[in-house]
Amino acid sequence: MNDNTALRALIAEDEPILAAALSHALQRLWPQLRIVATCANGVEALRQAQALLPDILFLDIKMPGKTGLEAAEELAEGWPAGRPFPQIVFVTAYDEFALAAFEHAAADYVLKPVNDARLGKTIERLRQRLGARQPDGLENLAQLLGQLQALAPPQPRLSVIRAAVGNQVRMIPLAQVLYFEALDKYVNVVTADGEALIRSSLKELLPQLDTAQFWQVHRGTIVNAACVDSAVRDEAGKLSLKLHGRSGQVRVSPLYAHLFRQM
Repeated sequence: MNDNTALRALIAEDEPILAAALSHALQRLWPQLRIVATCANGVEALRQAQALLPDILFLDIKMPGKTGLEAAEELAEGWPAGRPFPQIVFVTAYDEFALAAFEHAAADYVLKPVNDARLGKTIERLRQRLGARQPDGLENLAQLLGQLQALAPPQPRLSVIRAAVGNQVRMIPLAQVLYFEALDKYVNVVTADGEALIRSSLKELLPQLDTAQFWQVHRGTIVNAACVDSAVRDEAGKLSLKLHGRSGQVRVSPLYAHLFRQM
C-alpha cells in the first residue's frame, strides 16, 4: 500500500495521558496515518470501530466496560463481509502470560509506556502487512486467542455436566452435548432431546473441555465437533452449522470460520 494512501486508525486507552502520548508518537513517526477516534473504554471503542471501520486498531488490553480482546472479538462478529478486518495492535503493561501468547501469534503489541523504538517496529510491520495484502487482522486475532487458550493453566476435564432442569439436576454425559450457548449468567446445555442450564460462563467452562472435541465457534457458543453434520454459507457469506439431531442452525463467527475450511 502506498504511503500516500490515507490509512485510518482508532486508539482505545482508558488513561488519557497514555492515549495522548500514543497519538502524538504515531503522528510523529507515521504522519500519513490519520487518527479517526480516541476512545476511553471498550464499549466506546467497539461502537466507534463499527461506525468508522478503521484500518488499524490500537487497543488497550485492560479497559472498563470491555477489554481490548472482548471488543475485538465482538467487532469481528459483525464486521462487513468482504472488507478486510483491521490490523490490531494491543497496548499492554508488562504481563508475562499475555506476552508469551503475542510472541507466538501474528498479532502485535506495544508496552506501556510506549517508546519510539518499539512503536517504530510495530509501524513497519503494519506497513508491510497492509502493503503486501497479507492475511487481515481477523486471522491474527484468531491465532492470538488460540495461543492465550493454550497457555492457560490446565484444569481437570469434565466428563459429565450437572445441569438444572426445573427443580431437578440432570447428569448429562459430555458425548451427548450438541453445543453450549451463553445466556446472561448461565450456559444453556443443548442435547438432541432437550436443554438444561448451568450457572457458569463459557470462559469458565472452556478450559474444562477437551478442545479437540469442543470448538468455540462464536463468542457465545461452543459446539461438539463430533455432532456437526455440515457447515453452510448463506447468500451474505455468513456461516452456520447443521448439527445431528437438531433442526436449527448454529451461527459461526467470522473469527472461527477457518475451522471449517475444506481440508
